[in-house]
Amino acid sequence: MGDIGLSLIGDLYRKYRDPLAKVRDAQRAFHRATRDRMTPQLDDLEAEITYLLLRETRPDTVMELGTFHGWSTTWILSALRDNGTGTLHSFDIVDNVVANVPSELSLGRWEFHKGDIRENMSRVPEGIGYLFVDAAHNGRFARWYLSELFPRVAPGTPVSVHDVFHGRRALPLTEGAVVLAWLRRTGTDFFTPSRRRAPAPYTALLELKEELGLGEPVRTSRDNPMIYFRMPEHLPSA
Repeated sequence: MGDIGLSLIGDLYRKYRDPLAKVRDAQRAFHRATRDRMTPQLDDLEAEITYLLLRETRPDTVMELGTFHGWSTTWILSALRDNGTGTLHSFDIVDNVVANVPSELSLGRWEFHKGDIRENMSRVPEGIGYLFVDAAHNGRFARWYLSELFPRVAPGTPVSVHDVFHGRRALPLTEGAVVLAWLRRTGTDFFTPSRRRAPAPYTALLELKEELGLGEPVRTSRDNPMIYFRMPEHLPSA
């Protein structure tokens, strides 16, 4: 798989159009069924791109840092189910997710670890093939995982970090600002479907989805603030 960018993502939408359509329908129904206890965090484009990258990379081990109510967890598990392989290790200080994730998705492919990741590094799996980060969004926590968690992930591994671009720029002192500075220091490119940061790619993906018959929203939020990149060869300090 090449660099994570608009061209690759467009190709993946076309390649996995049919299974993605089924997952979108399932997630839409799941959202309706759990409205009283589920607050989804991922918007449609970032959820779908996560699914598509997981389908294409087929990782044996995925690590999810931050689950909240389980919206991202179910998207990730859907990709692993459709791949027919892979285990997800999820970490959070709260366990709302446990009651929400359907057993048909979790059984045999999911391990949830409750507690502060900074005190549970022994539980971090070996051989992470995809790292998904959506936890505390402050600069201090970002500096911690950049120095303590990222060195455990092999160069070239796909990584996604949520809540970076709700606006055209990441706010000062936030997780997003710290991660973006770190990426600049190592010369690592990233992709975002953020409506405000990257309106042209955002619009191009919406047009492609319409063309593919995937235009109906799963949920209505449109920010899509996530960034995607590959772990660089040489890690700078946080």
